[in-house]
Amino acid sequence: MKNTLTPGRRQKLWLLIPLLATLLACALSAPADDGSTPTTPAALPSLAATAPAEPTEPPPTATVSPTATSLPVTATAPPTETPLTSTYDKFSLWVDGPHLRGANIYQRRVYPELDGDSFGPGPVGPPFTETDFTTLASLGANVVHISHPGLFSENAPYELDEAMQANLDQLVDWIYAADMFAVIGFRTGPGRSEFTFFHGEEGSWFDESYFNEQVWVDADAQAAWAEMWRHTAARYAGHPAVVGYELMIEPNSHAVWLDEWDPERFYADHSGSLYDWNPLAAQISTAVREVDVETPILIGGMAYSSAAWLPYLEPTGDPRTVYVVHQYAPFAYTHQEPGSTAFTFPGQVDENGDGQPEPFDISWLLALFDQINLFRIRTGAPVAVSEYGIVRWAADGPAFLVQQQNLMEQYGLNYAIWSWSSSWGLTQGYDGFIYRFGPDPDNHQVMPDNELTVALRVVWLQNEKRPSTME
Repeated sequence: MKNTLTPGRRQKLWLLIPLLATLLACALSAPADDGSTPTTPAALPSLAATAPAEPTEPPPTATVSPTATSLPVTATAPPTETPLTSTYDKFSLWVDGPHLRGANIYQRRVYPELDGDSFGPGPVGPPFTETDFTTLASLGANVVHISHPGLFSENAPYELDEAMQANLDQLVDWIYAADMFAVIGFRTGPGRSEFTFFHGEEGSWFDESYFNEQVWVDADAQAAWAEMWRHTAARYAGHPAVVGYELMIEPNSHAVWLDEWDPERFYADHSGSLYDWNPLAAQISTAVREVDVETPILIGGMAYSSAAWLPYLEPTGDPRTVYVVHQYAPFAYTHQEPGSTAFTFPGQVDENGDGQPEPFDISWLLALFDQINLFRIRTGAPVAVSEYGIVRWAADGPAFLVQQQNLMEQYGLNYAIWSWSSSWGLTQGYDGFIYRFGPDPDNHQVMPDNELTVALRVVWLQNEKRPSTME
């Protein structure tokens, strides 16, 4: 329903919402069955005003134990002020789409000894500003996937990190003020550090001591990850902009502990163990639903949420869950070095590593998206592409983006490009995914009408739904 509330009435309504939350949670014993320049909604009161209490008893100290025995999740008292369910069905944004087309943003913890000032003053970087989001919204995007550090510490005792929470609160406030939706996803958390994404680079710019992969071998860390999400969901339940929780960005025990890239062998040997993401995802999902029965949950599969491992992802049984893919295949093409002439679209690529290049063209993409669609048909659950992208200098990159976007439109999938850079990030470090710079690797200035940005803007301008149109 179109929003007809005045700014003053909207703010009063939001402030009254928390008073009814506890009664609602008790009453709902199960989940519910089930362009133009955007306008700016009324300002949302700071989430810091409704901060939930810290866990009173952290999980026990972590120990390495790659067994399937799981310790009970440490109970945390619910926050005294939890927002009521929103005035619209958030799950409706994930079915019969696409309804959400936008971008990811990326932040991680700052390590001054490694980063210098390239990621900002910390503790989280690179810094974003409100203008970064109003600019994105002005191009037509209506959703931001926040790829963010978890709100609990990475090492035991696993406790709330107030700085991470304050940063996430600010991002959500800015996204809402820009009249966009937000999906919260955690890259890191108890037993998992940012360096899980940089295996193979140790010794070049960081020491291997920065690795933390304990979440895949320690039941205490897994219980704490679920507790972190219980805390987070209680905090954001009912927020009118938050339309999804992606429980873990790119699960990867197969790579960091086992170096096993064959899903058949992995599940034959490790199904049901702590290495297996399926039971952990179900555990976290249960924790979320204890405090938030409404907000859709997003779950990607192993192997960094690749489409190839999607068939092995087991639905949790929650009817308001969306299963997601991070689509960077074929990696040799999407992450090629500047000036490479080895990979083009169309062309050839050896994606399965057998030494025999296969044709890489629209038929290849059709087969990949057919696999995604088969999972949707088999499970009856919605699927989204919560990350996709290419390095901006990839040969024939704009054509590849357009073909993928056409297929996501055809299959009704919500999708979000990797990534949207902050104004700070435009001047710092690696810029391979800053599409505003265009396809020339030697250009480091914004070119508003380059062919990559145009390809994104064309689909973003199809968006019709925003928080202001739903409340």
